[in-house]
Amino acid sequence: MGGVSSCCGPRRKNNYEPLLLENEREAVADLLQYLENRSTTNFFSGSPLAALTTLSFSDNVDLQRSAALAFAEITEKEVREVGRDTLDPVLYLLTSHDHEVQRAASAALGNLAVNAENKLLIVSLGGLEPLIRQMLSSNVEVQCNAVGCITNLATHDENKTQIAKSGALIPLTRLAKSKDMRVQRNATGALLNMTHSDENRQQLVSAGAIPVLVSLLNSPDTDVQYYCTTALSNIAVDGTNRKRLATSEPKLVQSLVQLMDSQSLKVQCQAALALRNLASDEKYQLEIVKFDGLKPLLRLLHSSYLPLILSAAACVRNVSIHPANESPIIDSGFLQPLIELLSFDENEEVQCHAISTLRNLAASSERNKGAIVEAGAVERIKELVLTVPLAVQSEMTACVAVLALSDDLKPQLLEMGICEVLIPLTNSSSVEVQGNSAAALGNLSSKAAEDYAPFNAVWNKPDGGLHAYLVRFLSSADITFQHIAVWTIVQLLEAEDDQLTNNIRSSPILMSSIRQLAASPPPSRGGRGGNDVSQGSEGDEDYEDDGLDGEGEGEIATLARRILDLTEDGGRDINDGSHFSTHHQQSSGNDNGNGNTGSLGSEHAALRASVHRALSGGH
Repeated sequence: MGGVSSCCGPRRKNNYEPLLLENEREAVADLLQYLENRSTTNFFSGSPLAALTTLSFSDNVDLQRSAALAFAEITEKEVREVGRDTLDPVLYLLTSHDHEVQRAASAALGNLAVNAENKLLIVSLGGLEPLIRQMLSSNVEVQCNAVGCITNLATHDENKTQIAKSGALIPLTRLAKSKDMRVQRNATGALLNMTHSDENRQQLVSAGAIPVLVSLLNSPDTDVQYYCTTALSNIAVDGTNRKRLATSEPKLVQSLVQLMDSQSLKVQCQAALALRNLASDEKYQLEIVKFDGLKPLLRLLHSSYLPLILSAAACVRNVSIHPANESPIIDSGFLQPLIELLSFDENEEVQCHAISTLRNLAASSERNKGAIVEAGAVERIKELVLTVPLAVQSEMTACVAVLALSDDLKPQLLEMGICEVLIPLTNSSSVEVQGNSAAALGNLSSKAAEDYAPFNAVWNKPDGGLHAYLVRFLSSADITFQHIAVWTIVQLLEAEDDQLTNNIRSSPILMSSIRQLAASPPPSRGGRGGNDVSQGSEGDEDYEDDGLDGEGEGEIATLARRILDLTEDGGRDINDGSHFSTHHQQSSGNDNGNGNTGSLGSEHAALRASVHRALSGGH
């Protein structure tokens, strides 16, 4: 955030009363001499500070004015960490009833408050109380500097709670509506600095800050627009606040959409981020499209300025969560820029937002899936997926898994050679990437085509091929992996492709694992976290992770026995072309949709969360 506005005017000529105390007379003489040599004088210690202190504590208001103005001028040019011996006289000057003394003293304190250590010391010495009194002053210049000082103090996290408890928020909110732009700018800057923790955000809401911040989005001042937009973006992180905004501020979305066309890049960026946070809720996802937010978002995606690209990509991702927004986003021309951003290797988060949006857009419509493939998304994924960061790999493989739900697209995806990149990724260091890649292969195997030659072509290569992947997953300690593998094998066998059936039947290690799984349920996860996998109810075509413990483990044994029937006894017809599909899962305002692998339990949880996102037609 930029510096605060200073309202300290020029130093005025002092006409001292004729009678001065001896020590005051000496202090005046010394100070004049030191000011003549100010470039080489350290005013924060020794005799120079002693002279300023004497004048500060004088009963003579003219001497106090001189001291306050001197402190303001000195600290304007040099700021350093100071001790109590420097702050005490400045804080004493704040208690003066003279507006000129107040104005200059608060300017000096605001300058000193640029230093991190000074911020803490000022508050610990009781600096907030006189500053709040000055905010209530009728003098605009005093208000301006007092608020500016609090703005600087509020940049330190340890001060925020003290400021909130001091009673400063209500006068800050009132001064945000000041007719003086300098006061308004400093006050909105202070309110912004108070929005970085949940507790302080709630206190701001209670102080009535929301309607003030929303009204100031239309301010002619770019800094005020920026402070208010950013503050509202932070406030919108909390679900409770979003509900309050939804009921009390009906024009908020329109104002933010307009600000995405601001002349200021930083205002454009913050407006998009505010809409991103609001779009964690369904109401706002729809409103952003309703009030023509897609056009400026598309323009921002084409920007060469990284923060704009990132904020727009994040916003579009959340807007794309709502099924009703999928077609409008596609029809507005977002597919090509999103696909281009998949190659944006200078920022992993941009890549994640872009591919996650494509996955969301593919969720509910065969038409949209086809449009995404036709636009070249799969070719770009195939080109990049083996070299991008793990988080991007996870999103890319999840997107392929969703596209592979389309029976019409499966032959095309197989012809593109997508299996050649999915198979190596089933052995990724990330459980999410492993699970998503296997899910995509499983979806491709169901009703893939009359010709299963693409699966035979990758049976032994690359990286050991489909065969090595199935062996690994069948012997995995995680029953989610086991379930995917046996289900996929059933789909491949049901294709009645002689070569494919022979490949499966002639693998001793594969068949040995199948027989073991058929003989008894696989080991339970026990206390390792996560849900068990279960087959959906009869007639349900989706593969669902419903957490039905023993029933899910028993399903693996049932599928394994059917594989034995299909390979040894010629039996068939168990799952009539099911797909891997799970529950819808929305992404929140700050979540970028990328899980992290950690302990064994958290890896299993991350896997299941990822499979939820990857396999469903949902978001």
